[in-house]
Amino acid sequence: MSVLPFSKARAASYKPAHNSVSSKLTRAMMSSLLVVVAAGCSNNAADATNPEITTSTQAAAPDNDAAVVSALQANLDASGIEETVTSAVPTAMDDIYWVSAEGLPSFFTDKAGKHIIQGQIISIGDGAPVDISAALMASNAQQALEAVDKDELIIYPATGATKAVVYVFTDADCPYCTKLHSEMDDINARGIEVRYLAWPRSEASIPLMEAIWCSDDRVQAMDQAKNEDVNISAPACQSPVAKHMQLGASLGVRGTPAIFTESGQQIGGYLPAAQLAEAALNN
Repeated sequence: MSVLPFSKARAASYKPAHNSVSSKLTRAMMSSLLVVVAAGCSNNAADATNPEITTSTQAAAPDNDAAVVSALQANLDASGIEETVTSAVPTAMDDIYWVSAEGLPSFFTDKAGKHIIQGQIISIGDGAPVDISAALMASNAQQALEAVDKDELIIYPATGATKAVVYVFTDADCPYCTKLHSEMDDINARGIEVRYLAWPRSEASIPLMEAIWCSDDRVQAMDQAKNEDVNISAPACQSPVAKHMQLGASLGVRGTPAIFTESGQQIGGYLPAAQLAEAALNN
């Protein structure tokens, strides 16, 4: 079965809609991330790192260029696009900047802020090809995930000493998420703490995810939803589901499970317990 992940356009239903021009930009940027899933709900093929491309060792957080932010913001405003630019940092490519904006996946722009550029930029000619944006993407993800209040997460602690922590965007209706969850004891036994965030891939999944996060015992509710296929119900609450959806959209999440390390590296897609632990410890 082919499934598309839940998009920011749907997440935006939780807040006032942008104007039509801004909404078109949002949809266009998110649509470039939407990849049809070949089986179930994982996006392993799209999320896997190309082993022939090296990630950049550029500093993860170079200085923000206020002039580029101002120029880009002015150009967005002039085009009727109501998105707020938060930073523009230089990359290894001359006069090309890595941009963060509220609620959008990061993108590149030129020094004049006249263009929105999406996709990878690969540096060649000095040995192995190098993805110049990888360290910047990881830095963005690291900062965003660190900022999430632990009370918003459903946490499965490591057994014994914690060797590494992973953040997992999950959907209780996702077969690959269920498969990952079935290996939780093994993952935890390897010293890996798992922190769940909500990522419903369709509108139909939202009530179940809301019920899980509104339950008095979220861990039990998650276990039941994924292991026992039971109906979960709970009184309505101020859940973080919408916030998690918007966070996932800003990090470019395209399917579930989407697994990030503490350093902000996305390592999967579904991974078997041993492979997940190895990737978490090495990234």
